[in-house]
Amino acid sequence: MTIKSLRNALLLVAGVLLLTACASRPATVAEAPAARLEGPVVDQRWNLLLVGTNERLSLPQPAWFRIDPDGRVSGSNGCHTLRGRAQLGDNQRIAFSELASTRQACPQAEDVQRVTAMLETAYRYLIDHDRLVFFGPDQRVLGGWRRAD
Repeated sequence: MTIKSLRNALLLVAGVLLLTACASRPATVAEAPAARLEGPVVDQRWNLLLVGTNERLSLPQPAWFRIDPDGRVSGSNGCHTLRGRAQLGDNQRIAFSELASTRQACPQAEDVQRVTAMLETAYRYLIDHDRLVFFGPDQRVLGGWRRAD
């Protein structure tokens, strides 16, 4: 076999491999399942008790939230239905993200926004019996919730 015919054979093989690679579908990477959340804050309904350390709000409907084991958040800010995601970390770290709500006129719009802001700002939590307290990044108490039984 001459060098020219060997070179042509190699070029032919390379061309076939290139065409085969272009024609094939890219390998799909299986998505890793999201880590399941566990702990006393998960799979419980929490009803708003206080904003700050002592302020009770009078809202059109109860404000509440629930964190599912897959991290989905559902609830109400006292007027709107809420949906979003939650992450839990070491040392009672909590973070809510992707919070979205329905849009409608609310009589106490400012108080409703304060409930949503509490969730968006929550940084750490503490559970004492049936009470859940959220703290901000500055360690200030944001508000309290009571576990619904």
